[in-house]
Amino acid sequence: MKIKSFLLNATLVLNAVFPAKSIAQMKELIDENFKNAVSQYKTMMSLTPQDKLPQSYDPQTNKFHARERTWWCSGFYPGTLWYIYEQTNDAAIKKEAERSLELIEPNQTYTGNHDLGFMMYCSFGNAYRITKDEKYKLIINNSAEALSTRFRPSIKAIQSWNKNAYFNSPVIIDNMMNLELLYWVSDNTGNPKYKDIAVTHANTSLRDHFRKDYSSYHVIDYDTVTGKPSRKATWQGAADCSAWSRGQGWGLYGYTMMYRFSKDKRYLKHAQNIAKYILTHPNLPEDKIPYWDFDAPQIPKAKRDVSAASLIASALLELAQFTKNEDLKKSYIETAKTILVNLSKPEYLAAPGTNGGFLLKHSTGALPLNSEIDVPLIYADYYFLEALKRYKDWYL
Repeated sequence: MKIKSFLLNATLVLNAVFPAKSIAQMKELIDENFKNAVSQYKTMMSLTPQDKLPQSYDPQTNKFHARERTWWCSGFYPGTLWYIYEQTNDAAIKKEAERSLELIEPNQTYTGNHDLGFMMYCSFGNAYRITKDEKYKLIINNSAEALSTRFRPSIKAIQSWNKNAYFNSPVIIDNMMNLELLYWVSDNTGNPKYKDIAVTHANTSLRDHFRKDYSSYHVIDYDTVTGKPSRKATWQGAADCSAWSRGQGWGLYGYTMMYRFSKDKRYLKHAQNIAKYILTHPNLPEDKIPYWDFDAPQIPKAKRDVSAASLIASALLELAQFTKNEDLKKSYIETAKTILVNLSKPEYLAAPGTNGGFLLKHSTGALPLNSEIDVPLIYADYYFLEALKRYKDWYL
């Protein structure tokens, strides 16, 4: 009955005129989303294999998809559980968070890709922040060391994927997100090695990944001899010249986060310029839930990407914390609020007991690869709950 009441109340609230929403209404919306998350993730827990981590669910075939521990998204499930536990104190949620941490713990020495930040900081980082258990801190430190092995001095960046048939030494914009792990470990151990790598990588991406309008390429492939880009391309976007929506979110979040740590004003200004590109783009829908690519074919019939929306909302809320211009600050907060309100509507928020336990519908993983199209994705839920927490902590 509580979940049914939530859906009814949420619908009534969300159908109200947005500017008139009160602080109390937003607080209720956020609290009810977390209560709903407890129920949904207990459904997900019942579907999750003991040796894998949830990734997605196909509503057409009713198939639940889970991945092995070295998959780049493996940290989002425990990280999401920790966010839910922090807000609800549900013991079963905490127990599952701890179990899933044990499953991915061996990743602390994994060097097969650049995603240790996603895998180990979103998970163990949240666990340590909430519990202050020193064993988690040691695992985070070891993970930073593993990630540092992928730094390539010749290109002044962390190599994302291993050399393959398509790329020699690729660096993707997603890699900005993994710098948080490195910088945090330097700040918490006093060892500057990891911070220096993070700053060097961020500066290289600042130089090479962005166009004059502050949109970003997805992939920069480097010549390891000259250290210069040999190709600027995409893997998940519509075209090499397009602006893949989630990629724009990775850049926005990444440079905002780098300013948080470094206080380098270049990063803050760059994040604000990325935000301007996103928020003023003529193809950004009225509800602020982006199409999968800002230059996608068949707009307005193109697929949406809810994962990009939740990521952008979370990033904008932090960017507002550092922005002194009141008009800009207000626009960031209001846009993030619009996204959170719209993601809480039945159009995007799954009904209780459905969607494989995932909270949000209509994400797009890699449309050109015909992979994860119009389905829930674990990281969409993660950044949605992170954004709800940030809004509650900072603006209520």
